[in-house]
Amino acid sequence: MSVRSKSSEPSVPSQAPHRAGFACFVGRPNAGKSTLTNALVGQKVAITANQPQTTRHTVRGIVHRPDAQLILVDTPGLHKPRTLLGERLNDVVRTTWAEVDVIGFCLPANEKLGPGDRFIAKELASIKKTPKIAIVTKTDLVDGKTLAEQLIAIDQLGKELGFEWAEIVPVSAVGDKQVGLLADLIVPLLPEGPALYPEGDLTDEPEQVMIAELIREAALEGVRDELPHSIAVVVEEMLPREDRPADKPLLDIHAFVYIERPSQKGIIIGPKGKRLKDVGIKSRKQIEALLGTPVFLDLHVKVAKDWQRDPRQLRKLGF
Repeated sequence: MSVRSKSSEPSVPSQAPHRAGFACFVGRPNAGKSTLTNALVGQKVAITANQPQTTRHTVRGIVHRPDAQLILVDTPGLHKPRTLLGERLNDVVRTTWAEVDVIGFCLPANEKLGPGDRFIAKELASIKKTPKIAIVTKTDLVDGKTLAEQLIAIDQLGKELGFEWAEIVPVSAVGDKQVGLLADLIVPLLPEGPALYPEGDLTDEPEQVMIAELIREAALEGVRDELPHSIAVVVEEMLPREDRPADKPLLDIHAFVYIERPSQKGIIIGPKGKRLKDVGIKSRKQIEALLGTPVFLDLHVKVAKDWQRDPRQLRKLGF
């Protein structure tokens, strides 16, 4: 079993060829994939929340290094689908697996391997050529003994299914432990070649999609238990405010928060509109940090009946 920690960190030869390619993080929902993507990129490009199915788009985060460009593909968690949306999310995952250069399987250190992990590992075993790295996430939540037991269990899982992990790496994205080492271990598995994206690009997600995701993250925060999957956000319009001086620009953003039933409207809006106002304040700060410009955010709540099960509504909402 090859378990990596800092003492075995590889050194990069000065004349190493430049590499560029795609790595995909997989794992059951809430395994720490989006947090890890953000930690590697050094900026928020994927939304995070403590519940399954937070990630709905394949977000690409781009890590620029002198020796390589690593493009991270953050997919939704593979899960047993209960809706048409769930089926489409699973299709996104499998398509992505077939197209990347490296697969990183995220397994939380603080949860024993379960049926969901075995289900994904079995699917991974059928992908023969792509190198697979086991990434043990959330190591800041466990002691050394628990971590050691998890590492052994993960090594054993690969053996049971007839494949060997290219690496097994314990990390803590929150504590910034071994995140750099993980990138060092992925890079040699990428193909040689020039950079695929311009220097300075951190993601290829359209700005409107990222803004919608930031609003959705803020909207999910207060209603996690009541509306875990019923919220979708669409940015309808982004326009610079006219008649503003060049040194005091203002961007007007008009967005709709969609829910599935009229009864959910009150939950999102909150007493006297307080919750929706809080969503606007929190997401506006994040959007301004992302865009680097002052923003006026106009939010409205709309009902799209049972949108998760309706193909026409799913298309309209970008799925």
